[in-house]
Amino acid sequence: MAVGHYHGSCQCGAVDFDVDVDLDRTIVCNCSRCRRLGSVLAFTGRDQFTLNRGEDSLSKFEFSKNRIQHLFCKTCGIEGFAYGVKPDGSAVVAVNANCLDGVDPRSLNSHAVDGASS
Repeated sequence: MAVGHYHGSCQCGAVDFDVDVDLDRTIVCNCSRCRRLGSVLAFTGRDQFTLNRGEDSLSKFEFSKNRIQHLFCKTCGIEGFAYGVKPDGSAVVAVNANCLDGVDPRSLNSHAVDGASS
């Protein structure tokens, strides 16, 4: 797959976005949130992400060290992406591949990350 341009949304369509991201580098995480959501995450720079619609439809959840803003649709509850900051200070977006049109996240070769221990 490599880097490509993708369109994504929440289930009800209130939150709609476009992103350029590398789906060959996805992760699955076992932290308390990702494990429950079943997220398959791909990371990209914030400048590669465009929120087309739905900023006012988003609610935010932060936990642990509050390093990631988990954003989900107030209507359908789907978390299509989260905003964060890399250790070098650059803005990053974690996109949930489950929310990308035409992508089968179960066919991706995701790397497991032990978020539960950090």
